[in-house]
Amino acid sequence: MKKIQMVDLQGQYQQIKETVNSSIEEVLNSSAYINGPLVHEFQADLEKYLGIKHVIPCANGTDALQIAMMGLGLEQGDEVITADFTFAATVEVIALLKLTPVLVDVDIETYNIDIDALKKAITPKTKAIVPVHLFGQVANMDAVMEIAAAHNLFVIEDNAQAIGADYTYKNGTKKKAGTIGNVGTTSFFPSKNLGCYGDGGAIFTNDDDLAHRIRGIVNHGMYTRYYHDVVGVNSRLDSIQAGVLKAKLPHLDTYCNARRIAAQFYNNAFSSNPHIITPKTKSNATKNCGEICSTCDCHVFHQYTLQITNGKRDELHKHLLEKGIPNAIYYPVALHSQKAYTDSRYNESDFPVTNELIKTVISLPMHTELDQEQLTYITKTILDFVN
Repeated sequence: MKKIQMVDLQGQYQQIKETVNSSIEEVLNSSAYINGPLVHEFQADLEKYLGIKHVIPCANGTDALQIAMMGLGLEQGDEVITADFTFAATVEVIALLKLTPVLVDVDIETYNIDIDALKKAITPKTKAIVPVHLFGQVANMDAVMEIAAAHNLFVIEDNAQAIGADYTYKNGTKKKAGTIGNVGTTSFFPSKNLGCYGDGGAIFTNDDDLAHRIRGIVNHGMYTRYYHDVVGVNSRLDSIQAGVLKAKLPHLDTYCNARRIAAQFYNNAFSSNPHIITPKTKSNATKNCGEICSTCDCHVFHQYTLQITNGKRDELHKHLLEKGIPNAIYYPVALHSQKAYTDSRYNESDFPVTNELIKTVISLPMHTELDQEQLTYITKTILDFVN
């Protein structure tokens, strides 16, 4: 059996080696390392894939979130609501811009922002909502957009973990994750479903004026060289990373489906164990997808995350490592409990789901190169231990 990887980037690279190497060689031969032709080609390809008017590449996913908020003109003290159970980058940029982060609990089945908690958190100072499409599943965007419209709020989608996912509205229409709110952001960190070989990110919008502001912000506030019209930052996707992403984008749907197939194998193996809760998939607020398959496009399984309910999650984590099975705990500490983001406004009773998840979740190997022998070994090892 091949060595099991949490993410097998080397195996994936071997499948697209010629195309990737050709793209990198093109950049090296042209020496167009910044804002070269491949950046613009990838941008156009991603706009077509997402069905959106504007993609603005940038240096990483954290920058993408910060720049989106800068582009919307949020001001010091404005409240921005987001989920408590996610990576710190989402709340980090809110604090960096001297906005006021407001953390709320998540849904027990999808791990995405809880709609009732979101409603309760809105105040006259609220200016934006940042739904995080966690682990690859799109948040309940029907409800988020209805709430935003009712309170005149911006919606910034944190799509760092769900690029390639579709959201099915209650009326049956579909849109790509990241293209539903006023603005969407993503990360191209190497382990993402669409990842480069370094850092990278992008911002998406259909708003022409917002796109124009953001294009200035990512380039030191310049539209004409040495003329600074707005306060900006230096955040650009370099040409080599754009070449890698351009080579990988045509494979994204295949990558996502391979992850769904692995997720279905996991689900089938664990379905009858009373101590294991497998991921739930929901295409919108009202529809459970049921079986995970190629038609269940609401979840792209950036992570495959179980809940272990018998109190032995930490023991399982160590056991799997001893057996050569990488795994991870995303996330061991809630954001409201992090030293950097503690706030007297928060009560532990406001976060029952998050506080439960940090004690029970564990993420298993999930990538495009998993084979049946590896999956069988992983699931058998878990079941032998949990049983």
